Amino acid sequence: MPDFAEPIANLVEQLKRLPGIGQKTAQRLAFHLLRADREESESLAAAILAAKNNLRECSICNNVTDTDPCLYCRNPARAHKSICVVEEPHNIVPIEKTRGYNGLYHVLGGTLSPLNGIGPDQLKIKSLLERLKKGTVEEIIIATNPTTEGEATAVYLSKLIKPLGVRVTRIGMGIPVGSDLEYADEVTMSKAMEGRREL
Repeated sequence: MPDFAEPIANLVEQLKRLPGIGQKTAQRLAFHLLRADREESESLAAAILAAKNNLRECSICNNVTDTDPCLYCRNPARAHKSICVVEEPHNIVPIEKTRGYNGLYHVLGGTLSPLNGIGPDQLKIKSLLERLKKGTVEEIIIATNPTTEGEATAVYLSKLIKPLGVRVTRIGMGIPVGSDLEYADEVTMSKAMEGRREL
């Protein structure tokens, strides 16, 4: 005999697909949604669908946006001489919270991970190199996570970009090795940006 009615079991299974959500958390969320007003559940469902239908990648930096180009790329007040390279769109948020960086961004869409079948062709490296051909960028700041894959990606990018005459720096390690940028507070992220080094 199943533990839950089929619709609840299905909801729990769908919630478990979300990152960081295990069986117990999925069950708590499912029962919370069942107890919530119908309007609250419909609002959540509508927000998910609106995000899926209205968001796309910026044609310049690959950030998630509802307008193309994104708000960073189209902002004339931002410094176009530096590009901060990050793994995923959510990595931009902690950098912006520092209020210490006013340049542009480039989202790679992950890191090099040969064991998982992710090589240079699976990342948005070609579009980064195309941006550098315009000759206006003076510095690339590599802000990949301080993991084995993040470090390997940083070294790979450095070897590609340095011959183009562009300065390549790496954020300082104010961020603990093995952690993600999204968990860094503003002070730690600010120190990491200040402590970036040449690669």
